[in-house]
Amino acid sequence: MKNLLIVCLCLAASCSALRGFTDAECGVIASQQGHIMRLWTVADPGDSLFLRRKAVPLGREELQSAHFRMLKEGMLATVCDTTDRGVGIAAPQVGVSRRLIAVQRFDKPGEPFCFYVNPEIVWYSQTRLPGSEGCLSIPGVSDSVLRSERIVVRYLDEESLRMAADTVEGFTAVIFQHEVDHLDGVLFIDRLLPR
Repeated sequence: MKNLLIVCLCLAASCSALRGFTDAECGVIASQQGHIMRLWTVADPGDSLFLRRKAVPLGREELQSAHFRMLKEGMLATVCDTTDRGVGIAAPQVGVSRRLIAVQRFDKPGEPFCFYVNPEIVWYSQTRLPGSEGCLSIPGVSDSVLRSERIVVRYLDEESLRMAADTVEGFTAVIFQHEVDHLDGVLFIDRLLPR
């Protein structure tokens, strides 16, 4: 326990020096140390209000920090948790209101999880299809949502720090739309098809 406190204090000190993540964000990230993070859910009123906030973009300071690497590790551990596995996750779902998502790329060999910094969807196809969706932050609920079949997503490449774009279709495009919605405080239940 003492070692955990020392690690958290050291990480918090390095966080403030970078002018990147806030002290509160550093606290959330450091407390989990890259392990499964607490999911913020609509069942808790405070969590629900937090999930409705528009997330803040990530900058160079955050991307070059140990906290960024730890946040990615924690998000990946959380979305891959065998007790409640998902296909995508957004940083606000683990208590960090930053524009970072992880998406399982069913359109790539091995179906890897890939991270996207400051993603935005810059084009939606007019062809929209209904499909069943659920959400780690809304446990036990699934329902039909209408999503574009094909999108173009633009994001900041974390290695080159340059903007990149990708055309995505099918189920992977649905995951992107769902996760980018989280960054804008929108939940899939806001988009349910009328019964």
